[in-house]
Amino acid sequence: MDRLWFDELVARETRESLPTVDPAELRDRLSRLAFFDLVSILSVPSHDPMVGAELYRQWINLHADNSPMRHAAWFNLGVELSAAGDVQNAIIAYSNARIYKPDLHQASINLGLMQENSGDVEAALETWETALQPDESRLLLLNHRGRLLERLDRLDQAEGVLRRSLLTDPHQPDVIQHWVHLRQKMCKWPVIAVQELFALDAQRLAVNGGPLTALALFDDIAVQRQIAKVWIHRKLSSAPHRLSPAEGYRHSRIRVGYLSSDFRAHAMAFLVAELFERHDRERFEVYGYCVSADDGSEVRQRIIAAFDHFRVVRGLGDEAAARQIRADEIDILIDLNGLTHGARLGVLSWKPAPVQATYLGYIGPLPLPELDYILCDEYVIPRDMAEAYEPSPLYIEGVYQANDTKRPIREGLTRADVGLPDDRFVYCCFANHYKITETVFSLWLTILLKAENSVLWLIADSPESQRNLTHYAASFGIGADRLIFAARALPADYLARLRLADLYLDTHPYNAGTVASDALRVGLPLLTIEGKSFVARMAGSLLTAVGMSELIASTPQDYVALAVALATDPDRYRLLRARLSEGAWMRTLGDVTLFTRRFEAALRSVVRSPAEDIE
Repeated sequence: MDRLWFDELVARETRESLPTVDPAELRDRLSRLAFFDLVSILSVPSHDPMVGAELYRQWINLHADNSPMRHAAWFNLGVELSAAGDVQNAIIAYSNARIYKPDLHQASINLGLMQENSGDVEAALETWETALQPDESRLLLLNHRGRLLERLDRLDQAEGVLRRSLLTDPHQPDVIQHWVHLRQKMCKWPVIAVQELFALDAQRLAVNGGPLTALALFDDIAVQRQIAKVWIHRKLSSAPHRLSPAEGYRHSRIRVGYLSSDFRAHAMAFLVAELFERHDRERFEVYGYCVSADDGSEVRQRIIAAFDHFRVVRGLGDEAAARQIRADEIDILIDLNGLTHGARLGVLSWKPAPVQATYLGYIGPLPLPELDYILCDEYVIPRDMAEAYEPSPLYIEGVYQANDTKRPIREGLTRADVGLPDDRFVYCCFANHYKITETVFSLWLTILLKAENSVLWLIADSPESQRNLTHYAASFGIGADRLIFAARALPADYLARLRLADLYLDTHPYNAGTVASDALRVGLPLLTIEGKSFVARMAGSLLTAVGMSELIASTPQDYVALAVALATDPDRYRLLRARLSEGAWMRTLGDVTLFTRRFEAALRSVVRSPAEDIE
C-alpha cells in the first residue's frame, strides 16, 4: 500500500509541485516508511530531485533522532539537492552526514566537490585532507586533492599528494600521467623518477606518462605512437557505428569543418585566423565547431567572423556534436586539438565526415582509427618516414604551418623596460617549462659558461620551475643573475619582447612552433637541433622556409658551438640578423595567400565525392 502510494506520488510530482500533497497525509505515510523503502522508491531515474529532497527532509525530521540510517538520509538529501543545483544546502546535508558517520568517505568526497564548485577551494582541500583514511577511500580523496592542487597551480603540493596516492596503489595510469607531467612542469628531474616509486619501472612510468609528456621526452616516433595508442585505448570507446557515407557527398563547394577547443586567445588560434579568412569561397564553404568558452578576445571575434557557419557544440555530448557535423554534410573535418587539453576525440570516433584529419594541435602520431590524415610538410615528416606515422601524412607543399600577418606588435619597448641589460648578449626561450629537459638546460648552461658576457631570458612559468632551474644552474657555477625570468605578457607586448633578445635557443625534442615563427617574424634568429620526429623538426621546417637552414644544428655539440660563436663574433651575428630584418618572414611564412592555396590543394586531393572529381 505505502509503496504503491509513493510510486504514484513520485510519478505525479515529476509533473506537479509537492505542496499539492496534503502535509498531514505525507507525514503519516513517511512515519511508517522504512528508510530503504524510500530509497527504493526514489531510485526511479526520472524523479524530480526537488521532490526527493523534500521527502528526505521530512523523513529526517520524523526519524533522525532514533534511526541508525540518519547519516545515509542526510547523504541522500545531499545527492538530491546537488542534482537540483542547490549547492549551499547540499554542503549542509553532506556535512551533517559526516557528523553522524565521520568515516563516510562518499560524503567527504561529495562535500569537497560542492565546496570546490562554490569557489571555496580551501575548504574543499581541508575536507579531503581531514577525511584521509587507510582504506579504499584513501585513493579517491588523495586524487581529488591532487587534481585540485594542480588546477590551482600549486604544483609541488599536487606532486607530493599524487606520489602518496601511487605509493598506496601504483597501478593508476591517470595518476601516473599527472604525476609525471607535474614533474615536467616543475623541471623536477629526472622526470621518470623510478627512485620515487619503487613499485614502478621506467617503462611503465613512460608508457602511462601521457602523449604530451612523450613529445617532450622522446624523439622516437614509435615510442610516441605507442604511448598515444595506450592513452586512446584507455580513454576512448569506439562509437557504435559511423555516421558519414564512405563515398562522400555531392556538393558544389567543398565543405571543410574545423573542430577545436582553442577558438580563443591561444597559440593555435594566433596561427590559423587568417587561413580561415582567406579560404577561397568559390571552392570552399567553411564551418567552425567550437568547444571553447568565449573569452571575449579579439582573435576569437576574428575567427567567428571568418567562418561561413559557426556552431557552438561545447555543451553537446560527443554523439550530438557528431550528428550536428553529419547534418551539415561536412566533406573534410579537421581536428585542431589532437591529444591536447579540451580534445573531443569522441566526436571523431563517430566518423561524422567522410575524410577526417588532424592539424597543428598535437604534433605527433595520433593512432585513432577514424582519422585519415595528419597534415604536415616534407621536412617535418620526410617521405621515407611516412609509414612510421598514424594517421597517414597529408603533405602541404612548402611549409606545414599556417601564419597570421595581422597580429599587432607594440612599438617602442626597450630592454630597460623589461629589466634586460643593454651590455649583455641575451639568449632567450619563451617555451613552457615542461618542454625544458635536463639535457637541453645543461646545454644552455654550457653556452652561458662559454659566452661569459651573456644572460638567459626565460618565461616565469611557475615558482617551482624557477626555483629548480636556478638551483640547477648554481650547480654548474651559473649565478642567479644570469637567469632572467619574465612575467607573461599580452600578445603585442610579447612580440615586442622577442625583438629585444639576440638569439632564441630552441627546446628539444619538443621544438617551438608558434613561438619559433613569432621569433623569425620579428627578426630574432632561432637556433634548433634537428631531430627525428615531427615535433623535433618543427623549427627546422620554419628555418628552412625563411632561408636560414644554417641555424639547424645536427648535434648538441654543434648547437653549443654555434650559440657561442654568434655571441662572441659580433660581425657574424650582425650579418645573420640583417638577413632576417630584410623581410624574410613576410616573403615566406607570411605569404598567407600562397600557403592557403597550397593548403587547399592538399584538401582537394583527398576529398571524396560520388560525383565527378571537384576541380
